[in-house]
Amino acid sequence: MMNLLSAPQPIAELSIEQLIADAATETRSTQPWVVRSLVRSWPMVDAAIDSDEVFLQYLLSFYSGHQVSAFLGEPHIDGRFFYNENQSGFNFIQVQSSLSHISQQLLELAGHDDPASLYVGSTNIDHWLPGLGSVNELPLSLPSPLTSLWLGNRSSIAPHFDYPANIACCVAGRRRFLLFPPDQVNNLYIGPWDLTPAGQPISLVDTRRPDIERFPLYQEAMKHAQVAELEPGDAIYVPSLWWHQVESLAPINALVNYWWTSQPAVYGAPMDALTHAMMALKSLPIEQKSAWKALFDYYVFSESAGNASHWQGVSADRAGPPNENLARQLRAELMNHLKR
Repeated sequence: MMNLLSAPQPIAELSIEQLIADAATETRSTQPWVVRSLVRSWPMVDAAIDSDEVFLQYLLSFYSGHQVSAFLGEPHIDGRFFYNENQSGFNFIQVQSSLSHISQQLLELAGHDDPASLYVGSTNIDHWLPGLGSVNELPLSLPSPLTSLWLGNRSSIAPHFDYPANIACCVAGRRRFLLFPPDQVNNLYIGPWDLTPAGQPISLVDTRRPDIERFPLYQEAMKHAQVAELEPGDAIYVPSLWWHQVESLAPINALVNYWWTSQPAVYGAPMDALTHAMMALKSLPIEQKSAWKALFDYYVFSESAGNASHWQGVSADRAGPPNENLARQLRAELMNHLKR
C-alpha cells in the first residue's frame, strides 16, 4: 500500500503577552498551543544552554539523594521504549539508581555513535529536587499542579493520553511533540490497557516509520495531527485526553511538566467512571448498550437533563448542575453499592 501520509499541521503559537493576559482561558482550552521562550529566564535553562555538564551539575545541586526509576534499552531499540517482539513484555528494563549515576551515564552515552537508551520519566521535583521549582517558577498560576522532571538521551515515547491538562517546558536539548485529538483514538491502533510501558495505553504505530499496510487507519489520524518542536525555554500546552507522541532529539534532553485539573477532587476521577463502565456495560447485548448510550448522552454529555423548566415542586435533583454537596451524596451512594 502506498504511503499517503498527510504532513501534520503546526501547533498554534501564542506570545507570552497573549498567554499572560488570558491565562484563565488558555489553560482551559481544548486546543494545544506553544509559547516560545516562556521559561527562557529560568536558571535551569541558562545552565542547559551553557553545556550538558553544567546543566546536570545544576540539577544535582538540588538532589535529595533518593533513588530514581529509569528505563534502559539496548542500542537496537533506537530510543523507542516499547513492547518486545511478541508483545509479551517490553524491549527495555527498569532500574533503580541515583540521579548522580544517571547523570554520569548520560554524559558517557552522549559520546557514543550508537548509544543505549536511558530515560528517567515523571520524577516529582518536590521529592527528588526540593527547591528547584521555587527558583524556576512557571509564570502562570495553576491549581495545585504536579511538577515533574523528564530526563534522558534520544528517545521516542509512543502516543498516549493523560487525563490532567499538561504544560510541558523544554529545559535542555530538543523535544518534538506530535499530537492527535481525542476523537482519533480509533485510528491509532491502541495496545492493551493492562500491559503498558508506563501506565497508560499506547498506540502501536511507530510514528517515525509507520507501517501503513498493517495500520491503514493511521493515514486518517495524520490528517488531524499537529506538531511542534521545542527548544530550551519553549513550552507546550497539551489539553486533557489529547494523544501525544514525544521525541527527544538531542544527546541529553530534559523537560519539566505541570499536570493539573480544574475538576474538584470531591467529584471523583473520570477514569474511575470509565473503568466502572467497562465492567458494568461492556458485556451487555448491543441493544442494551445502545439504550445506555442514549441515557449517557442525555444525563451526562448534554445539558438537556438539567433543564428543569418543565418540573414542578422540585428544588434539587442529581440530573441538575453538579455541586459539591451532590457529589458527596453520590459518592456515598456509589461506595455503598460497590460494597455489595
